[in-house]
This record gives sequence, structure tokens and C-alpha cells, in this order.
Amino acid sequence: MSWVSSYAAFPSVDAMQAELDQVAAAHPGLVRLRRIGTSRLGEPLRVLSVGGGPADAVVIGGPHPNEPIGALTVSALIKLLCQDAGLRTELGYRWHFVPCADPDAARLNEAWYAKPGDRRAYAEHFYRPDLADQVEWTFPLIGGGYHFDRTLPETAALMRLMDEVRPSLVYSLHNGEYQGAFFYINRNDVVLAERLAALPGMEGIPLHHGEPELPGATSIAPAVYLTPDGAHVGAAFGAGGSSADYAARFGALHLVTEVPYWADDRVSDQSETGRPYREVVAAGAKARRELIETLHASMRAVSHDLIVRSPFRRSTESTLETFRKLAELEEAVPGLDRPATVAEEFGNRQMVHLLRLRLLGVFLRMLDAELAAGNLTPAIREQRHLLAERFDLWYGEAETDSPGPPVEIRRLVAVQLGAALIAAKHAAETRPRAT
Repeated sequence: MSWVSSYAAFPSVDAMQAELDQVAAAHPGLVRLRRIGTSRLGEPLRVLSVGGGPADAVVIGGPHPNEPIGALTVSALIKLLCQDAGLRTELGYRWHFVPCADPDAARLNEAWYAKPGDRRAYAEHFYRPDLADQVEWTFPLIGGGYHFDRTLPETAALMRLMDEVRPSLVYSLHNGEYQGAFFYINRNDVVLAERLAALPGMEGIPLHHGEPELPGATSIAPAVYLTPDGAHVGAAFGAGGSSADYAARFGALHLVTEVPYWADDRVSDQSETGRPYREVVAAGAKARRELIETLHASMRAVSHDLIVRSPFRRSTESTLETFRKLAELEEAVPGLDRPATVAEEFGNRQMVHLLRLRLLGVFLRMLDAELAAGNLTPAIREQRHLLAERFDLWYGEAETDSPGPPVEIRRLVAVQLGAALIAAKHAAETRPRAT
């Protein structure tokens, strides 16, 4: 999609809001802009609608705050639909766009939005809440032996939107760090899966052939997975369902497109390494346990001195508990004796780098919030110094094992936008006709 614009940075929340106003002013007879809710900190949550139906599609940008590519995809798709009346008619949807589902958390990542591809800036200014505080994972779950109703205001706004329009298509825009491109769909639809799998290669982006992001995910086509039941994830980690679970109420096709910041052909290399897969899994688990033990020790050292209820503290405390549960699950899964593939070995190793920098980056931001508040206890100052040294060490190790160069943002947007058009057309073709 050569017509997709080039981008030098990701937009701030204020820039996203301003663009919605500009589009609404430029197309008063075509688009509708309205408020559907309010964030936890009082930020307006707005949706921009384009087109006339007869079906409805909901597009969710920024369901995780460290994943801003979707905001640009939303912008590109809005512009395309506003300019191309023929495409609007051909697809036959009223499109409803939410460019940033979690603006409060997005603002905590904006320091690196201006520096796409800078891995150190990303880690130092990274923020992501734990599962039970994520918009994507706090949809209600009732029945089946597990109950979750601690829905966030942002999630409730998305629910109200879906209740209002009863969508035929829901598209949640995600992105990862180093993996290849991959997809989740909530139907075992081989035709759609194969069309999606062919898309990233057109932009020179490798498919992800390592381990699936969600354990136990079923493959439909290369790098296209059947969306797992949210109850399995929720019950394991004390979270809720995903937007896919809520979309199922309306019989909607649900799509997730994951694209990487950095690309490396090893993510799709299925040749054997000669190293047992059991050994690769064990090495990754050992490194993750060491990471959690390091952070637990630092938390014990400062826990009695912490006074600031910052989002960084809540994320750190909750995420450490989540990874404790993950470690228990790993212990329960037997290893395999088959040879590991290059993609599996590379993915396991990169996951260690990723988690180290993510978790330690947020921990340091937690300590910085204490220092900024004037809480300069010896324990906090000592741990800030020690963990800064550890961050430099782990960052250096990650850089010597780099996951490849940053991917041009335009190409990532093109894949997400192309997937929207493929899914929309496919859903329209397979939608039951009114009689």
C-alpha cells in the first residue's frame, strides 16, 4: 500500500483528539463525532463514525498503551473512507473508530512516542498496567465457574458502543516488540486466515513462527490463531474477558492484528537448531525466575518506605504477582524432547530481554516517583542506584542480541489497514443475508 503516508513518530493523545475534531469539521455531512464515556482520570472517550451501513464495524486503537501503531491505522482508515465513497459502498459498513482506548495510560508512554525504534527510550519510558487494569482484559465474565465484573470505565464505554451498534466486525489493533506479524480471529475460517497470513510479506514483514503469545493458542494458518476463550486467561490471572468475548455476543467477526516494532527473519525460521526444545524452555524459565527474584528482593528492600500510589507502583506489584502465577504454570507444563526451531530459540531469548527491560523500566519509574515526591530514604536511593546499574547491564546484553532494525512505521500501518479491508470484505461476503 504505497499510498499510506510515512510517519516520523506516534501521535500524542492531544494530537489524536485534535485530529478527530479536524476530520469532523472537514466532513460535517459524512462523519459523526460523539463522546461515549470518560476515562478513570477524566479524559473524554470519543468515537468517530463514518459511512451508512447496513452493517457496523468497531475499530479499537490503543487497547494497550505501549501499542500506538493502531492510532495511525485508525487515522489512515478514516481518511481512506472519507475520500473513497465507492469503497464505503462496496464494504457496506458504518465504521466506528476509537483511536485510543486508554488515554490515561497512553500519556505515560508519550516520552518514547516521539522516538520510535529507540529501544532504550522505549524501555525507560515504558508503562503498561497489569491484566486486571487493562482495557482489553476487563470485559465482564459471568458463568463457567469464574466471575469477573470489575470493568474499567474505558471498557464500559466500548461495551456501550457495541451494545448500541451491535457490530458485525470488531477489530482490535495491537502490536508487539520483536515478534513477526501474527493474527487472532474468533472463527476457524481457513480462507480468511490464509488471506491474512499472506499480507505481511507484501510489506516485507516476517510472520511469527515462534511460540504463540497466548499459550495453547490453536493455529489456523501460519501465524494466524483461533482466539482463546478469555475465561481461561481471566481465571488464571484474575482478569476479565477480552473484546473478542464481548464481540461474540453479537456474532461479530473479531480480529486482532499484531505487528512488530523491530523485524528479524529469525522469527519465521523453522529450521532445527539441534538444541532440545526442553532445554530452550528451561533456560527461558530460569532467566525469568531470576528476573522476578531480583525485583522481589528490591521490592522487599523498599516496600516499607513507599508512600506514592503511582500507576508505576500498582503495575509493578501486580505484574510481579502475575509472573509468579506464570512461573507456577510453567512448572506444570512438561517439556518436549524434540529439537527447537530457530524461531523458538530466538523468541525465548528475546522474551527474556523484553521482560527484563519492561519490568525494570517500570520499577525505576516507581522509584523515581518516590524521589520526585521528596521520599529520599536510604533504601529507595540505594535500590535506585543498584537497579540503574542492572538496567544498563541488561540493556547492553539486549543490544548485543538485537532483534533487528526498526520497521518503517508506514509498513506496519499498511498491514493493519490491509487486514481491516480483508476482514471487512470477508465478513460482508459471509454475512447472512436478510430474507
